[in-house]
Amino acid sequence: MTTAKPVSEWRDVYDFLDQVRLRPGMFVRGGSLLELQAMLYGYRVASEIHGPQPMTDFEHQGPFAEWLWPRLGHNYARSLGWAVEITKAAEASGRAGIDLFFDLLSEFKAERSPEAR
Repeated sequence: MTTAKPVSEWRDVYDFLDQVRLRPGMFVRGGSLLELQAMLYGYRVASEIHGPQPMTDFEHQGPFAEWLWPRLGHNYARSLGWAVEITKAAEASGRAGIDLFFDLLSEFKAERSPEAR
């Protein structure tokens, strides 16, 4: 189980997302996936400026979005972005969008892990 860590111990965007998952109300106003998506865009910009390589997993056409569309029964052309589409799917199922996001993120990470290959 993931525990709270200071920022100085975060290695990548997934460490950040682990912390958000632990305390979403602390990081994401109202549990809004649009807020989270904006934060991840900021992370991407900072990683492009300061990092050895930019983090692109959560861009509009990035790996997470490409993985997500078939699971939600969409194609990219219809998509309003992963945050909007997950929010819509969550509302339709009576769930919180942030909870559905983290369930989907767990699946995404599991399928991309070296053990899954």
